[in-house]
Amino acid sequence: MPQHAQGARTARHRLGAELDGAVPADLLGDAEMVAAELLGNAVRHAAPLPGGMIRLTWLLRTSPTANTLEIRVTDGGSTGPPRVRQVGPDATDGRGLLLVATLAADWGVERDGLGQSVWARLVQPVRHSVAVG
Repeated sequence: MPQHAQGARTARHRLGAELDGAVPADLLGDAEMVAAELLGNAVRHAAPLPGGMIRLTWLLRTSPTANTLEIRVTDGGSTGPPRVRQVGPDATDGRGLLLVATLAADWGVERDGLGQSVWARLVQPVRHSVAVG
């Protein structure tokens, strides 16, 4: 997607549309929120990939015990590593990665010669109903 707010919004909507019905609604809501934060950070703080782009990818793994969704935003990199910031209660921004860290089972940053990817892994246990009779 183009590295601007509209491109980020389009990418987030695409993720939501493709995962709708494939994952429970609460996992989908968390995924959309994490994607919005990672995309927003890429737009505000990172250089674009060649062609002025950023990339959003996701991988869904299902098993009898859990749904695992990895969301990854790749950009051209930034001057410093993405990190969770400590902000005061009156701050109007700076909580994005704290939100990601709270919703995700794990998150991190990978760098290569082309840029960086910030990823988050969301895990939701599969609830099994038990018949009582």
